[in-house]
Amino acid sequence: MTTIRTLDELDGQPHANVFPDAEPKTIRLTLDEGEGVAPHSHPDREIIFYLIEGTVELQLGDQTHELTAGDIAHFDGDQEIAPQAIEETSALIVLASRSDD
Repeated sequence: MTTIRTLDELDGQPHANVFPDAEPKTIRLTLDEGEGVAPHSHPDREIIFYLIEGTVELQLGDQTHELTAGDIAHFDGDQEIAPQAIEETSALIVLASRSDD
């Protein structure tokens, strides 16, 4: 079965679940300028963070990375994650179960 969604039509700020009850977990994150998400982790997940628009400081553990529209980050969800919007931001985040490979 194929499911197609449009990101702009999703309900939920700052997080909107693109495909509820489906794996991998897929989230649209929207943040206003200066808004952020408190440090947290996603144990046993690998994360793809695709910045659609804006600029964000993405704190991963003890490192901070500045991402701009079009950047894609891949990282381990076991570490603390804390995105902070430098300007209005929209991102697509995929949280996949860690493979045993």
